[in-house]
Amino acid sequence: MRVVARGLTFDVRAGGPEDGAVVLLLHGFPQHGGEWDEVVPALHAAGLRTYAPDQRGYSPGARPTEVAGYRLPELVADAVAVLDALRVEAAHVVGHDWGAIVAWALAARHPERVRTLTAVSVPHPAAFGHALATDRRQRARSSYMTLFRRAGLAERVLLAWRGAVLRRLLAGVGDSARVARYAEPMREPGALTGGLNWYRAMSGRDMKVIGPVRVPTSYVWSDRDVAIGRTAAQACARHVSGDYRFVVLAGVTHWIPDEAPGPLAEAILARVRAVD
Repeated sequence: MRVVARGLTFDVRAGGPEDGAVVLLLHGFPQHGGEWDEVVPALHAAGLRTYAPDQRGYSPGARPTEVAGYRLPELVADAVAVLDALRVEAAHVVGHDWGAIVAWALAARHPERVRTLTAVSVPHPAAFGHALATDRRQRARSSYMTLFRRAGLAERVLLAWRGAVLRRLLAGVGDSARVARYAEPMREPGALTGGLNWYRAMSGRDMKVIGPVRVPTSYVWSDRDVAIGRTAAQACARHVSGDYRFVVLAGVTHWIPDEAPGPLAEAILARVRAVD
């Protein structure tokens, strides 16, 4: 389905009982709402209604050209506007990677719209900032962002040789067909730039204003994540004042929704059931 919000058109995957409690699923880079396809069957079986939008820059109808259009407040406002368009007062919110950052900010700034939060892979931005300041290994893990913020150069590197580097980045999601499912849309004109603009618009100022999260929260982290180390993961608890659960998936890489959809669905359902 397509949802018009804030003058933009978002492609949205919807499923599950129409009268079920709503789960909003926010994807990360360089994927799209399809990254939740292996997770949602368990949520639907539990009676939940799911919406997984292709976010700003990923939906062809929601792809501003200005980098400033991808600042975090804009991304959060999109999520609120999508809920408004769907006539959803409050949702269980799940986010992976960059989607987790949007989910953290949404829960902190609009707690009335978030029944529960399940953040996947990326911790609260303040915890991530703490790790960057104190852990040289986290700084090394995050060094790829320097390239991603270089307009033009990043696109050339990632898309060279028919997207070979981008495909290598996505190797952890599964077989070649699954890699292609995410990589091929990024080769469309403007698509990769839309995703990379999230990094280019990122600012410490926007991240620092995200306060403590009061809603019931689970943070799901995997111990083989090359992007987020244990220092950042363990610091996350300091920034949640509501009920908090730290779920560690052993032997799993960064691509949790693709690699471990069953355990992730269980973590989401445990969080939802704790309040319903």
